[in-house]
Amino acid sequence: MKYEIKGGNLPVVICHLEAGEKMITEKGSMSWMSPNMEMDTNTGGGFGKALGRMFSGESMFQNTYTAKGGEGMIAFASSFPGSIVPFEIGPGKEMIVQKSGFLASESTVELSVHMQKKLGAGFFGGEGFIMQKLSGNGVAFVEFDGAVIEYDLAAGQSMVLDTGYLAAMESSCKMEIQQVAGLKNKLLGGEGFFNTLVSGPGKVWIQTMPINNVAGAIRPYIPTGN
Repeated sequence: MKYEIKGGNLPVVICHLEAGEKMITEKGSMSWMSPNMEMDTNTGGGFGKALGRMFSGESMFQNTYTAKGGEGMIAFASSFPGSIVPFEIGPGKEMIVQKSGFLASESTVELSVHMQKKLGAGFFGGEGFIMQKLSGNGVAFVEFDGAVIEYDLAAGQSMVLDTGYLAAMESSCKMEIQQVAGLKNKLLGGEGFFNTLVSGPGKVWIQTMPINNVAGAIRPYIPTGN
């Protein structure tokens, strides 16, 4: 499988498949494709895995697209202005990504639910108690909100993030919650009560425009009914 990412801030990944190669995606993610791409809707590993994906923000069902009778082409567009980032998944190279971040992947990549071990990280960390885990082998495409900044944290090195900015991290990283110091800072600082603390070793990807922040910014300008 070969791919190209186009579109700037409104990105799309265009995948070129050899005959017989397969791609998986969540419901509604396909944007356009060649006529010889055959679609099959399935649970992607059984009811248990399907239920786990639903809790991680995706559909219970996956679509598998196969290039039939020759080379095929299929495109997956991002659902929000931002970035599409490819990850090479393999043993020891699993990824933890934000809820609903998965866009598409080779069929040898497995999408599953990832539970935060600490309840505080789940309920207050901005990414929810449930995130997504990408494992197996192959290339996976993840959509992020806005631009993406990457950091490589050494063992023992940490970074404090505002709620919702953590887009992805290598599975070797740890995530927990850190309270904002001081009651005055909590009530008047405008940053909320909690921040997300991510610790290495491993890489983290930070998004610059979380969709929840965008929704909050435009909410005052949306007319309400009488």
